[in-house]
Amino acid sequence: MIPIGDDNTDRRSRPVITWAIIALNVLVFVLFQGCGSNDRFTYAWSTVPEEILTGKDLVTADQTVTDPSSGQRYLEPGLGVTPISVYLTLLVSMFMHGSFAHIAGNMLYLFIFGDNVEDRIGRVRFLLFYLFCGVVASLAQVFVTKWTGQDPSVPSLGASGAISGVLGAYLLLFPRKRVRVIALSLLIPVPAWVAVGIWFVFQLINGLGYLGGSTGGGVAYAAHVGGFVAGIATIKLWDRPGRAPQRYAR
Repeated sequence: MIPIGDDNTDRRSRPVITWAIIALNVLVFVLFQGCGSNDRFTYAWSTVPEEILTGKDLVTADQTVTDPSSGQRYLEPGLGVTPISVYLTLLVSMFMHGSFAHIAGNMLYLFIFGDNVEDRIGRVRFLLFYLFCGVVASLAQVFVTKWTGQDPSVPSLGASGAISGVLGAYLLLFPRKRVRVIALSLLIPVPAWVAVGIWFVFQLINGLGYLGGSTGGGVAYAAHVGGFVAGIATIKLWDRPGRAPQRYAR
């Protein structure tokens, strides 16, 4: 199920912060990450669980890795020197992505769901809420990695955790808002609680597999779940008192 849009007839302001966050993500990916080709930058600025847990920058050498499924050998870059406090990578890494598909998927979700949440709680609060959820999501990934005995030197990056928080907020604030999705080659409108709910169930199931010791296919499901829970648990604290309730198109 892929969302492609939602009902914005009740939106009352331009989503300036949502658009700015999307632009910043694209700018970092193109100019600093070289559209995913600049591994040196990516491996120096990503969030590394061991660095967060110890407070010390971890620098490792490049190594040759063999893919167990194909037998193909490739060079895996080592972790570079982080020129800032390692704790700040919790913020920086949420504006970085690993591939075109990674950033395209994340920005699609942010574009669809971010504008309504921003309109509801206000621009400044939305920015702070977004960053808060992103940091909580990264910390969730760090501590789950430690708890499950996964490799703490594997870096993580991406806006998924922060956007998961936005989805949690959207689910609570606009549960009946219509979301257009592509499902089984059909374009159909479904309530937000269905679209977001199915997405979260998928994250939860895969996250439980991660807890069981699987690698998660390179996806930080713990961050997705952590960001979503942070969003749905705290959005009422960020909501503006006295804000008129939204209307829902049928």
